[in-house]
Amino acid sequence: MQNITTNGRRNVALDADATLVLPVDDDVRVTVRPAEGRPFRMNESRRQRRDTPHLHTPLPFTGSARATLTILTGLHAGQLMAVDGAPVTIGRAADADLVVADAGVSRHHVRITHMPAGGFCAEDLASTNGTFVGAARVGVAVLHRDDLLQLGPNVRIRFAILDSAEELLQRQLYESSVRDPLTRAFNRSYFAERLLVEIARERRAEGDLALLMIDVDSLKTINDCFGHLAGDQALCSVAARILRALRVEDVLARYGGDEFVVVATGMDRADAGHLAERIRCAVEELHLSAGGRELRITTSIGVASLTELTANDEPVATLIAVADARMYDAKASGRNKVCTASAPRAASSASDQ
Repeated sequence: MQNITTNGRRNVALDADATLVLPVDDDVRVTVRPAEGRPFRMNESRRQRRDTPHLHTPLPFTGSARATLTILTGLHAGQLMAVDGAPVTIGRAADADLVVADAGVSRHHVRITHMPAGGFCAEDLASTNGTFVGAARVGVAVLHRDDLLQLGPNVRIRFAILDSAEELLQRQLYESSVRDPLTRAFNRSYFAERLLVEIARERRAEGDLALLMIDVDSLKTINDCFGHLAGDQALCSVAARILRALRVEDVLARYGGDEFVVVATGMDRADAGHLAERIRCAVEELHLSAGGRELRITTSIGVASLTELTANDEPVATLIAVADARMYDAKASGRNKVCTASAPRAASSASDQ
């Protein structure tokens, strides 16, 4: 008879010809045979060979799954919309449930509907450039998990079934890609793409568009006197106050450290001047304090409109340059002002030569 010690916790008597099967885990067993003339001690390294716990059952499913549409291309790439009971119309028009800003998409391009018998279908709404599911152009088609819809030549949308955790993650990823993390206004990259799209839209409709360049006066003084946390709070308060003064269709973005831009569609320069004045007054009425002292926050705003540009102007760069120059004119004339026209520049003359 020999004694076998297993991990120092028990001794088992074993005859010379016997075989013993010892459990290591629920699903692993080790067969040992005693060596003649000496006791057998189980190898500790074999018992501890796996340092990652084995999951015997899948992770529990959390939340309820539902159908979703995720835009994969273009300005709104990453944007997700859930498809619940009501039909969802996708198109370029402002009254579409899912607005896709692309010239190749019809105003009302396709409708996604929950069928009475279960499942979902895509119905083309007599679009100009067609609706495709996979490679096939369709009139009406049943959708399956992870189907790809193509609307016209450029826009692709994924149909998927996601649980609540996956849906939340996708929404957070999209928000982080288009939003400034501090003020929650749109970021500069999104603004540049959105401005290009809105200019094209207004030119097709022979409409107008205004750009407001907004500078927060004396933010550097606040940072120097009270610290950057106070400056950050001031920026967040200014962004929130500007948003309250805007229309639903207007776009607010953070352009630089202390600068914001507003894209106001369908608005001429005169109306944009009134909007800028409303923003200036709203920010001026803010009451902030730091270090026991009241902070006075003001803005200087430059306004430019699309109809001011000539046919030879590059629209995005020129519109930004004009609004930016007028914003600096507002600052140079005393700050806390709105400038809608370019200040006259000193022209070179014979007396200057």
